[in-house]
Amino acid sequence: MAEQEHRPSSPEPGSRAAPPDADASPAARTRARSRRRAAVVIVLVIALAALLWWRPWAGSSPNGAGSGATSQRTGGGRRGAMANMPQPVHVAAATTGEMPIVLTALGTVTPLATVTVKTQLAGTLQSIAFREGQLVKAGDVLAQIDPRPYQISLENAEGALAKDSALLQTARLDLKRYQALLAQDSIARQQVDTQASLVKQYEGQVQSDRATIDTYKLDLVYARITAPVAGRVGLRQVDPGNYVTPSDANGIVVITQLQPISVVFTTSEDNLPAIMTRIHGGAKLSTTAYDRNNTVALETGYLDTVDNQIDTATGTIKLRALFPNAGQMLFPNQFVNARLLIDTLHDAVIVPSSAVLNGANGPFVYVVKADNTVAVRPVKVGPIDAERTSIASGLAVGERVVIDGSDRLKEGAKITVAPDAATVMHAASGSHASGAHAASGASGASGARGGHRHKAASGGDSTQ
Repeated sequence: MAEQEHRPSSPEPGSRAAPPDADASPAARTRARSRRRAAVVIVLVIALAALLWWRPWAGSSPNGAGSGATSQRTGGGRRGAMANMPQPVHVAAATTGEMPIVLTALGTVTPLATVTVKTQLAGTLQSIAFREGQLVKAGDVLAQIDPRPYQISLENAEGALAKDSALLQTARLDLKRYQALLAQDSIARQQVDTQASLVKQYEGQVQSDRATIDTYKLDLVYARITAPVAGRVGLRQVDPGNYVTPSDANGIVVITQLQPISVVFTTSEDNLPAIMTRIHGGAKLSTTAYDRNNTVALETGYLDTVDNQIDTATGTIKLRALFPNAGQMLFPNQFVNARLLIDTLHDAVIVPSSAVLNGANGPFVYVVKADNTVAVRPVKVGPIDAERTSIASGLAVGERVVIDGSDRLKEGAKITVAPDAATVMHAASGSHASGAHAASGASGASGARGGHRHKAASGGDSTQ
């Protein structure tokens, strides 16, 4: 039989062909499906990225391309219109008045006397006669040491004095007898001389006994401890019943004098000529002590003395001011701001301190012109007293200056004056009607604001 060729049978028409992986294993089919899903995800991501990059909706409107520029021009025009609008400000007119020349410095409250009360005797402390924090006067009893040992010693010394006094009296009587016998040539001169020496010996012994008695009497005085100065006592350092000695370092209590009290502060040597000129002229320079924040006036006194030498390391000199401290507002070692009134300028041009600004070329003000525009005017600043600043040059009395709203201004800017601007300067000057005196509380309250703001312009630690 002839060999027949073996050919694969083709599918019949109308029949469905089997998929290529029909005969594959389930694992192979799973991997194939995963690869197809990954390919679809990658294609979708690429299409989305291309769509975001192309952004066909950006050109959908024929006017869209110019809308951004139009908005920018509109915003710029609006800002330009706002820049050309008048700026609301407060103004004040420069006035004339008195301006105090004040030096401000940080000082320390220093008591005139601080005494550590110690016992001058060794003995048992019987009692304490003061309350902690009590105000005492000089001579007030503070404590009592047991006086009995010193009383006994005093009585012994008095007995020795009585004995030696009797011996002295007998020796003097014998000397008189010997001198009478010597006149009759009935006794040797040597015996008379010996008796005279014995009298001198007893006189010396009596004198020594009297000194011993005075010593023990003084010990009895020391046993009663009194206040050496007037002041305020602190916390007691020892309790009754303890044995105290003069070598105790802490003593019994510390007394600090509070009335009067002083404030020691320093100033630059450049200010010394003006101060000494006033002192040599017989002036009593007023000094006011303010609290740490320089807002509350604590006490008013006067400059008492100036140190005798300048500190070469700092170029400053120490000054001491005295205060009565009637209200006890000043406390030892307290930090205060001392304001020393040196002199007073008369007929000075004065503006509110907020009107003076500091620029690259120095202090300046915005002067209001008749057409309600402002001009930058450089000025020379004089003494400053709290919210008021004196103008040495560059401004005339009656000219109006901007005191609020100057941060939005420039040369030639248009302004609108606030309705209450006319009363601003009057209120500022009225609050300093007593500003010529450094004791004014309101002066100190604004000294921390106005004085520190223009410190660079006014020079150093003074308002000159």
